[in-house]
Amino acid sequence: MSRSARSLFVFGVYVLVLGPTLAIAPNFVARLLHVHQTTEPWLRVAGVLAANIGFYYVLAARLELRPVIAASVLVRFATPVWLLLIVIFAGAQPALLLFAGGDAAGATWTMLALRAEPAGG
Repeated sequence: MSRSARSLFVFGVYVLVLGPTLAIAPNFVARLLHVHQTTEPWLRVAGVLAANIGFYYVLAARLELRPVIAASVLVRFATPVWLLLIVIFAGAQPALLLFAGGDAAGATWTMLALRAEPAGG
């Protein structure tokens, strides 16, 4: 497995763990982040979507799908921007930005790995 694929694989596993945790026990995550607990379904929905994305990332990594690996860098760098906008304009709690750090770190790892690899893989 190439270094860029490995970085996406690790991030995908992280999301595969986070997603079901949000879907099954959203208030567990809320307590860890010291944010308001909820009975609304949206955190669970976000968890399902995260798990789905994690599945695609793991699959893309295992199959060395370089275009998907490269596209994931852009998407993961965009996520912190979106989360910051949600905090600023929608009044979300700043603890939401903790998720931004994981996306930015994972995107940076993958970007650097891609740059170090030959264009063919």
